[in-house]
Amino acid sequence: MTRGLHLFQGLGVELEYMIVDRATLDVAPVADQLLFKVSGDYSGEAEVGELAWSNELILHVIELKTNGPAAKFDVLPALFSGDVQTLNELLEPMGACLMPTAMHPWMDPHSEAKIWPHDNSPIYRAYDRIFDCRGHGWSNLQSMHLNLPFSGDDEFARLHAAIRLVLPILPALAASSPIIESRIAGALDNRLEVYRTNQKKVPSLTGRVIPEPVFTRQAYQRELLGLLYRDIAPHDPDQILRHEWLNSRGAIARFQRDTIEIRVIDIQECPAADIAIAALVVRTLKSLVAEKWSDLASQEAWPIAPLEEIFLSAVTHGDRAPIRNQKYLEMFGYEDGDATAGELWAHLLTEALETGEEPAELYKPIETIINEGPLARRILNALEPPINREKLHAIYARLCACLAENKMFV
Repeated sequence: MTRGLHLFQGLGVELEYMIVDRATLDVAPVADQLLFKVSGDYSGEAEVGELAWSNELILHVIELKTNGPAAKFDVLPALFSGDVQTLNELLEPMGACLMPTAMHPWMDPHSEAKIWPHDNSPIYRAYDRIFDCRGHGWSNLQSMHLNLPFSGDDEFARLHAAIRLVLPILPALAASSPIIESRIAGALDNRLEVYRTNQKKVPSLTGRVIPEPVFTRQAYQRELLGLLYRDIAPHDPDQILRHEWLNSRGAIARFQRDTIEIRVIDIQECPAADIAIAALVVRTLKSLVAEKWSDLASQEAWPIAPLEEIFLSAVTHGDRAPIRNQKYLEMFGYEDGDATAGELWAHLLTEALETGEEPAELYKPIETIINEGPLARRILNALEPPINREKLHAIYARLCACLAENKMFV
């Protein structure tokens, strides 16, 4: 993203995928070899036209992202899908391919995780030294990051207030991580469950995932970032981590580029689904910012606790998470009594389609999510007990095919 854009004048999308062995589907830590093929060096970055590819903390993960701000959503599914195909072609001689979903279903991070050894490795070494990055919360989680611009405090306040309201129900739409180490782990969004506690040595870095109600740059830097820098200082004497990305909440302000980055969306089975979710989220944020259902003062007034309660329920139950907080539902113009998180998203999809701002075809994957449940539920529905490696391999091979073909998992 670049600075100078106003609300919703551009967007940035980042999609993270696992690299796995094409036959066994075990993780394949070859991201550096893959990127070297393209860029000729180990910088961890490769610009490939309208998208760019980059490394992440762990060697079996690669990120695809818009190369600068994108103007609209409708061209993105084909762009990302095209690069997925290119990456799979590059990986084929290496006996590997890309796998979707937010967690590998049988990876043992303590024995299989390999940290990126090049370029930003001092940062990665610092994180590993402080937190031990071999756990699931560091080395086995893939997500979509959505970056949205703002200009000045007024726009920041409106966008931050709206994002805080939407964050609690995002797992209901996007949960894709029901399996850990070959077992059903109890939550539909286990990525967020492990993410919440992966920095418990310095708990303020993640906080309660839902950001504090802070609505100016000065207050954010003083009350939030200042706290994080103070708390990390004893563990980071060389100040390697003293940057705004140290903040690990579910949405973080990136003042260096004047964006807010949403980080609680699990990666889906194909780019069409990821971009549909991003488009619906942005459409909902636009309505909140425009005060369609609720005014700014009422949006800013929400403390963390009631939002966190809805969020934790959605992490566990996904679309079936009950929402009995009438005031929260009224923030989105829902006035039909109690609702599940899935029912609230169905209402928001109807609202989005009525605007006609985006092509209806863009939202088609959302209909599958509304009708059949988020990807995590569809994965569980496809698994017949007792669960074993053979059955998991069959399901995740299908998911790899969905990614390669840009098709929904149904």
